[in-house]
Amino acid sequence: MKRIIERTEDGSATLFVPELDEHYHSVKGARTESQHIFINMGLKASAAPQPHVLEIGFGTGLNALLTLEAAEQDARPVHYTGIELYPLAWEEVDALGYSNNPLFKQLHTAPWEEDVKISPHFTLRKIKMDAISDKWLSLNPDLVYFDAFAPEKQPEMWNEQLFRSLYVYMNTGGILTTYCAKGVIRRMLQTVGFRVERLPGPPGGKREILRATKEKP
Repeated sequence: MKRIIERTEDGSATLFVPELDEHYHSVKGARTESQHIFINMGLKASAAPQPHVLEIGFGTGLNALLTLEAAEQDARPVHYTGIELYPLAWEEVDALGYSNNPLFKQLHTAPWEEDVKISPHFTLRKIKMDAISDKWLSLNPDLVYFDAFAPEKQPEMWNEQLFRSLYVYMNTGGILTTYCAKGVIRRMLQTVGFRVERLPGPPGGKREILRATKEKP
């Protein structure tokens, strides 16, 4: 899969995939978008004292980096599982412009398929597989970052069966956040049992995002 480095409006970098005509992040600001959707509306809204985060679409590792920074700032232990079928080559990682951050480098150089303690409050496990696989279903996350490509670009990732599996295996009180606020996705999440909120999107980006909460065991 060919990927091209592009700079976004907040100065942070993202990747563009010509084959899908899709960016990994908002061109209005990659870091701004990730911070708003997954940290502010996700991690900070979770009541779990030591949350287990499941990211569907590890991608550039930006969501993991921001989560690590928040975990250390709040002295809050986080276990982070990132699923990715197409890991970046180191040349791509280096070109993103974060490689002067030793923690970001550790996120990408850490071995796959095992728990790695990146910092005092952040443990990472990267799994190379399609999120449709049932291998991750016993992870029991407290928080899901649903960051797959858009439904029209990757429709197999946005289906009721997958959301139902997430709902069943998430811990009670668990939260799922996603940039996609399409009505069909919101209704799928509601159908499988989530309470779904439409929240304001990131500055300069999408008007709305979704946050889904599992309120019942």
